[in-house]
Order: sequence, then C-alpha cells, then structure tokens
Amino acid sequence: MKPSEATSGTQGKAGETPPAVSVCLHVLKKRADFLACNKGPYRGVKGFVLQARDRKDGTDDIRVGFTCSKKVGNAVKRNRAKRRLREVARLTLPTKGRTGWDYVLIGKRQVTATRDFQDMLADMKYALKKVHE
Repeated sequence: MKPSEATSGTQGKAGETPPAVSVCLHVLKKRADFLACNKGPYRGVKGFVLQARDRKDGTDDIRVGFTCSKKVGNAVKRNRAKRRLREVARLTLPTKGRTGWDYVLIGKRQVTATRDFQDMLADMKYALKKVHE
C-alpha cells in the first residue's frame, strides 16, 4: 500500500510533526530481519534500546520492528509499551530516519510504559543521531 501524497499545510510551522502518512514505514516481521539488525549499531537510552542496520539494497523505504519481552511486564504492560514505541517511531522516523535502513525498538522494564512521552521523543532523536554518526 502506497502512502497518499501529503498536502501542503499538513505540517506545522515548525515542520516537526509529519503528516499521518508521509513515508512508508514497513514493519519488520521476520526473525531474520531482527537478528540482522542485532548485529548493527545500537544505542541504549533511558526509555528503550534502538538497533539499526543499513540494508544497502537501494530501496527508499524505512523498516521498523518493535519488541518487548516478558521482562517488561504482563500482556497489558507489553502492549502499552509497544503502542508507545510505535507512536514514537511514527512521529520521528519519517523526518530523522534514513531511507534504506532497518530500526528495531526494544522496550525496557518498567520504563517504556511509564516514561514521559516528550522525553521518549527526545530519546529517539538522540539515539538516531548517535546511531548515524
């Protein structure tokens, strides 16, 4: 499914908030993709761990995966943590991520589900900057 074309005026004046569908973020589903991302650069921040990998295949899409183990908590806590990680990725990756890269966000115990959302956005921007150095 291709994203619809963004109309002018969908972004705010600051240009920080991307439209709801701006760049096709494809979700990683195969274990091999997660394992390949595990071998690339990573950055741990207070709210989560970010792993990245340059696919070097020349495609213009950004792929992202999410994982929370049972250490994060019961199913309700894991699902809340993953929802928050998905929203952080949706808001940040279209502007700060690089095309042709895979990203995996890993939730942390008792932090991902409860950390302030603005702090998580700042964590994501910082982690992306460090991974791409």
